[in-house]
Amino acid sequence: MDIHEKIAGEITIADNPGETIRKWREEFQVSQLELARYLSISPSVISDYESGRRKSPGVLSIKKIVTALVDIDQKRGGQVIRRYSSGMPSDALIDISDYNHDISLERVIRMINGTNYCNVGLNRYIRGYTIVDGIKAILSFSYSEYSKLYGWSSQRIIFFTEVKMGRSPMIAIRVHPLKPAAVVYIQPDRIDELAIKLAEIENIPLIVTDLDAFSISRIMASLK
Repeated sequence: MDIHEKIAGEITIADNPGETIRKWREEFQVSQLELARYLSISPSVISDYESGRRKSPGVLSIKKIVTALVDIDQKRGGQVIRRYSSGMPSDALIDISDYNHDISLERVIRMINGTNYCNVGLNRYIRGYTIVDGIKAILSFSYSEYSKLYGWSSQRIIFFTEVKMGRSPMIAIRVHPLKPAAVVYIQPDRIDELAIKLAEIENIPLIVTDLDAFSISRIMASLK
């Protein structure tokens, strides 16, 4: 299902369409003012829809609102669209993207101030990246959903946030037939010896960056 259809359908059948409009507007991180400007209407119209003070918008108005949210996201890089289009649990997937050419892994590691924690060479190339919340991924991904981490190619870096010891992500990668070109932990609490051993067995560089969680947007900007 196209994301336009998904959002529009959810708003249309909702018991409270205004609340559903607000949910999606906040999901796309678009303010009432920004949405109103894009639609060339008063911000009070958006506010009235969301609060229920104004009658639920018709099909044409819902289409315009949905199109505006998607268009705004596309102009920002399409992060929300990619998340929902991937088919994975949206709260676990932070970002996913593919390149149309090879990128040197060593170059990426320099960009994120990364350190290789295992005895595996870095002379390889990537064709994309995926950033996931490590805890939510472990709790919510099914076996089949792990395949969707790889986008169009397994020749990619998988970034994990919220890493405690690093065991769980590497165990998940170990048991899955697809393998990434590299794994990056974003400011982990610590790196367990088992995580390092698993990375070396699978011949996957295990990289650590001390950039904190607030720097994820910086990482994504660099990767783009």
